[in-house]
Formats: sequence, C-alpha cells, structure tokens
Amino acid sequence: MKTLIAAYSGVLRGARRDEAARSESSNGGRALSREGSGRWGVACSVILMYTFCTDCWLLAVLYFTWLAFDWNTPKKGGRRSQWVRNWAVWRYFRDYFPIQLVKTHNLLTTRNYIFGYHPHGIMGLGAFCNFSTEATEVSKKFPGIRPYLATLAGNFRMPVLREYLMSGGICPVNRDTIDYLLSKNGSGNAIIIVVGGAAESLSSMPGKNAVTLRNRKGFVKLALRHGADLVPTYSFGENEVYKQVIFEEGSWGRWVQKKFQKYIGFAPCIFHGRGLFSPNTWGLVPYSKPITTVVGEPITVPKLEQPTQQDIDLYHTMYMEALVKLFNKHKTKFGLPETEVLEVN
Repeated sequence: MKTLIAAYSGVLRGARRDEAARSESSNGGRALSREGSGRWGVACSVILMYTFCTDCWLLAVLYFTWLAFDWNTPKKGGRRSQWVRNWAVWRYFRDYFPIQLVKTHNLLTTRNYIFGYHPHGIMGLGAFCNFSTEATEVSKKFPGIRPYLATLAGNFRMPVLREYLMSGGICPVNRDTIDYLLSKNGSGNAIIIVVGGAAESLSSMPGKNAVTLRNRKGFVKLALRHGADLVPTYSFGENEVYKQVIFEEGSWGRWVQKKFQKYIGFAPCIFHGRGLFSPNTWGLVPYSKPITTVVGEPITVPKLEQPTQQDIDLYHTMYMEALVKLFNKHKTKFGLPETEVLEVN
C-alpha cells in the first residue's frame, strides 16, 4: 500500500511539470485554466489518500487499480453523460447571471470544428455553462454536434474530478487528444479551445474587451492538419463577473504571475466577486452580470497534412478578421457602444 501511495504522490508532483510539455502543440490554444478545478481536485485527492488510512482502504485500492487501466480514456474523448450535462443545478447556474448561447449559422454534421473561445475571463464561466452542460441547449441549437471543452491535462490526473470532467464532455487540451477527436472519432466533433489561456486571464477586468490572439497560431495549424473548420466565438460579459488586481508590466506581481504561467500552466490572479450573502461585500461568488456567447460563422479549412507557415498565417488572419467582424456586428446588442473596439494582442 505504501508503494501505491508513493506512486500516486509522484503523479501529483509530476502533473504540473508535465503540463508545459504537453500543452497542445501551439503558441496559442492554452487550456481553460480554472483554479476552482484545481482546488476540487486537491480536495478529492486528500479524501482518497485519507481513505487509505480507514477501514475502507480496499475501496481506494480498487479505484486506483481501475484508474491505472482507465488512464488514457480522457485522451479519447472521455465518457460523456447526458444525465450529468442535464442536471437541474446547471439551469440555476445559467439563470444566476444569466448566461445565453446565440447561434448565428448552422453547423454541418459532416464536418469537424475547432471553436476559438474569447475572452478567457477569470474562470471561463460562459464556456463551461454553454459547452459542458445542456443548460443553454447547445445540443438542440447545434443538432448532431458533440462539443468538447478543452482544459488543462493536469486536471485529469486528479481522482474523482477526472470522472466528473469527462462526464461533462471536457477533454485535455493536448495534441494527442485533439488529433484523436478530429481523426478517429468520426465527424460532428467541436473542440472548444480558450485560445488566450492564462496570459489572457491576466488582463481580464470589467469594461475591457481584449483578446490574446495575434501570436496564437497553433490551433490554426491543428485545424489545417485535420481539415477542421474554424469557428470564432465571443462571450460578451465574460470579463464582467469578477474584479481583478491588475499588475503592471515589469512589476513584481506580474513577474510572479508569468513564472507560474511558464512552469505550472496557469497564472494566479488576485480577484474577487461578491459575498455569499450580500452583494455589497467581497467574496468568491461571481457578480450576476449577463454573459452572452455568440457562435460565429465557420471558416472552411482545407486538409493539409503539412501546412506551410504561409498557409497558417493566411487562415490565422482570416480568423482574426472574422472574430473582429463578429464582435462589431453584435456589440451594440449586448450593451456596448458603437465606438467600442476589440483589442487584439
């Protein structure tokens, strides 16, 4: 049993070091890094480790034995559960803000897709609600399309948490997983990648519409290699639900954040929402601000097994232009002035 515990402890220590090396073969396409997932994962790990010291230790041994055989399941899309995705709690979660999903074009079930989700915000709540639950009826709005929300691969090394993530249709954002879903899982797959990732979350603040995209081209290369259409997606209000302390470039705080981002895969943010019992106090409950996720028109992408840099740059430029066009077309509908400009960094 000591060997089992030691082995699992090694997995936990290595999970974050491993993340940088497996973080999806791109300059862009970082995972949806949600600090809440990390906390739940640690809690689940502690509870299971404690179980080893109780009369129920055999259950923990059986679970870890099964876990060894099931280790690679997340890389193949996991085990989606419509029951979990339709839990009533997600509808209450949706209505709290509220969160809305807007469809602008049909998606063909004979194609595969990569959705670029913008902006990251602090926790990517719009991405979670719209694509890993059925609260906004994504399966009815896009019939025949299976959404896979991509998040940090390290989350799937956390016991119990990994089971929940897979049941919601959440997958690791690494090349092995994306290659499998786009080449060996049939058609009608839609992988949602929060392209700006941890770097974008550092600039998240109310009233600011900015995306980290100009040098993020890895997701475009993946789309070209598999002939997956690119779909720009923008969430109006994602940056409004939390307030964050923004550290200036060159400050010690920004230096610490960038070191965490580089070596661990996410950047710690100092942020706050409202209190649990009062909107006039600080806490971790997000502010109830509307989040509207608009799914744009797909960009048809050819299949090129060895895309050149010129090919990548061409479709990346097309994607950026489509995202800005989508933002400009819908901004006034969701409370922004006509003069508002999307900042692309």
